[in-house]
Amino acid sequence: MTTWERLDGRLAKVEQTLLVCCLALMMVTAFTQIAVRNLFGIGLTWSEPLVRYLVLWVGFLGAALAVREGKHITIEVASLWSSARDSRALRTISHTASAVVCALLAYAAARFVRDEAQLGSRTFLDLPDWVPALVVPATFAVMTLRFMLRAAHPAPSDPPPPAAAASDPA
Repeated sequence: MTTWERLDGRLAKVEQTLLVCCLALMMVTAFTQIAVRNLFGIGLTWSEPLVRYLVLWVGFLGAALAVREGKHITIEVASLWSSARDSRALRTISHTASAVVCALLAYAAARFVRDEAQLGSRTFLDLPDWVPALVVPATFAVMTLRFMLRAAHPAPSDPPPPAAAASDPA
């Protein structure tokens, strides 16, 4: 097991923990907002922005974990008509292209966060606007590394598509 794989395993545990905490906080906050509004006729002004940011965090953390587990969305039309060897090459190309796209998105997201920090705007509970947005460049960077790892070393959990596996006797 390489250093990156060990680090990736630890990172996945942190991501899973954050994901569970974000989901729990999101549910508790939404429930509390509904209860306070219905029982006392007042609202928690910070709850809606918090829930919006938590949805963002859950989505991006989930995407990063999906890439780790190989459960991200893929389009494998070409691999259906190719041999297992060709299918592996197509997956390598696909993972490399995905890494490039994620790297570009990480760069753009980092620039966005930098611009938000320069604006100095604030969000719920007087938190700087850029702090909750950090999840976007961070998870795109992690996805970039994971796609690069998959391109360089296909995981055992990355089997060839069923049609390619059936057409290749090896």
